[in-house]
Amino acid sequence: MKPIIRVENLSKQYRIGTAHKHHDTLRDALVSGVRNSLSRFRSGHGSQKMELIWALKDVSFEVQPGEIIGIIGRNGAGKSTLLKILSRITEPTTGNADLFGRVASLLEVGTGFHGELTGRENVLLNGAILGMKRTEIEEKFDEIVAFAEVEKFIDTPVKRYSSGMYLRLAFAVAAFLEPDILIVDEVLAVGDQSFRNKCLRKMEDVAHNGRTVLFVSHDITAISHLCTAAILLSQGKIISQGAVDGVVSEYRTSLLRTSTADLLSRTDRKGEGGIRLSGIRIFNSTGALTDTILSGENIEIVLDYVAEREFPQLEFAMAFYSMAGAPLIHFSMSQSSGPIFVRRGPGSVSCRIRKLPLAHGRYTINAAAQMGRLYDWVECASVVNVETVNFYGNGYKVSEGYCPFLVDSEWTS
Repeated sequence: MKPIIRVENLSKQYRIGTAHKHHDTLRDALVSGVRNSLSRFRSGHGSQKMELIWALKDVSFEVQPGEIIGIIGRNGAGKSTLLKILSRITEPTTGNADLFGRVASLLEVGTGFHGELTGRENVLLNGAILGMKRTEIEEKFDEIVAFAEVEKFIDTPVKRYSSGMYLRLAFAVAAFLEPDILIVDEVLAVGDQSFRNKCLRKMEDVAHNGRTVLFVSHDITAISHLCTAAILLSQGKIISQGAVDGVVSEYRTSLLRTSTADLLSRTDRKGEGGIRLSGIRIFNSTGALTDTILSGENIEIVLDYVAEREFPQLEFAMAFYSMAGAPLIHFSMSQSSGPIFVRRGPGSVSCRIRKLPLAHGRYTINAAAQMGRLYDWVECASVVNVETVNFYGNGYKVSEGYCPFLVDSEWTS
């Protein structure tokens, strides 16, 4: 079968600190010129010393029609650069990227929209750009508006839309105008959970109809559920590609290579800030600090943090995940004690878990500090090994991967 996307030795190089500037006015151009002159004068040279970096380096892969490919990696791995090249927004430095068919991209909120035009006019414009006839666009118009839930505002200039309205209409346009290739970046993180779920279902429908989807997301659960294959990028290079479970597992393992003893050093965290998780300590039933616990054991997990200010109310939460990225168990203060007052400076909170039900295996822990909004969140903040030695009291041990949970039970005849 002929691939719908073929990427060969694709590379993209940037000069740090020398991005092209667009001057809206003569004043802007004059100011920029003065600044550049001063910079050259200070350096004592006719031109500034520039550092070159490779955002992508020798990337090659193929995508078949109907595949949903997840592209994952840490911040700065080159994911967005790759999608911009495939969307013909950015030119590669070297290499080739061939796409066979109509491409619709959703890379930023409002991408491809003209602020002065109404929602209706932007739908028609985007369809025309995709090469569709007006009658084809009008056949899909009602579905687009209904999906985006902007019926009341469809004849309002989109510059007056909220970011959520922008996103809903932009995604609906990209998905419903039947492109051969749909490219979606992390932009879906802007929407609420119900809309994200709605978009994920729509992307599944797109693929089931024989079209292709490229999906960049930090939501590993969504990647694992939606995608048929995945590509892992790191520092602009492909580290792994293939079946989604294997690639996701390798990604999570790479996260664990980052030191978990001091989470303050992690740069791939999310949240508004003001507080940072600094460590996770796990204690077994005897009170010993450990990274290996038993199924059914009573354990205690301590989250250390450093608060830059006081929080009148704050909740901490954590969740156990499989190495493939599937969420298994969630623990939050809202389930028991409720929010607490947090003083400025270092501190810690403790979560006691009775009769841990996880089966034999290796698991990761995500941790968060939140209160209506996310202040700090670290994926793969820690890793724990679970053993099932004598869980049922008869020496029976469950093999790793056989099942995620164990329940104390009794059979009779």
